[in-house]
Amino acid sequence: MQKTVLITGATSGIGLACARKFAKNGDKIIITGRNRKRLDEIEKELKAEGTEVLTLAFDVRDREAAVSAMATLPKEWQEVDVLVNNAGLALGLEPEFEGNYEDWETMIDTNIKGLLTMTRLIVPGMVERNRGHVINVGSVAGDAAYAGGAVYCATKAAVKALTDGLRIDVADTEVRVTNLKPGLVETNFSNVRFHGDTERAAKVYEGVKPLTGDDIADVALYAANAPAHVQIAEVLILATHQASPSLIKRKMLTP
Repeated sequence: MQKTVLITGATSGIGLACARKFAKNGDKIIITGRNRKRLDEIEKELKAEGTEVLTLAFDVRDREAAVSAMATLPKEWQEVDVLVNNAGLALGLEPEFEGNYEDWETMIDTNIKGLLTMTRLIVPGMVERNRGHVINVGSVAGDAAYAGGAVYCATKAAVKALTDGLRIDVADTEVRVTNLKPGLVETNFSNVRFHGDTERAAKVYEGVKPLTGDDIADVALYAANAPAHVQIAEVLILATHQASPSLIKRKMLTP
């Protein structure tokens, strides 16, 4: 059965990988993000492969913009079957007592408040129709703090709590709720964290084969297409040589 899938933060990384995976599955895709030019490029790519695509350019931190964007959805796009709350980021790696106020606000506004905004806008329709699936992209960082990542870890711990709470709130409906918790994934995540310092970002992935956005998208697609009575509540996805948020066994990799 074809689904309408809305993905936040779909212009790169896990969000883009999810857009491509669900598109190949034959679903209708609503992609959102801040970069209109990049959204248009992805729309062109997916449409060329026969996918029905709708793009919405807005920042999930801006509640009014999110509300306005959802209000523009054509009737045939309004029944969202799968919401992938993917938009999120980490900024900085300083000790908590030396952190940047603006970085903190950006992480909290995106990772927590942005997720809440999209949940509030989309889930009431799912409950009314008695069907739907919310997939929140959390992190292994939500399970335990690591040096320099206290605020980011706190936001992802909040994602876990919000996901668990939503699952409780909709337990008397057919709506399913999933928390995906990736570990080390090679995307532009570290480049964003280090404010564009590409050399520093590259060191994060040295000596280990990290996950890819496709790896996480595979799990999201599986969860969304599990039998109706099966709820994939939470999945921790780690690279083979990663054991926890802070323990990664690095070695020289053969070409």
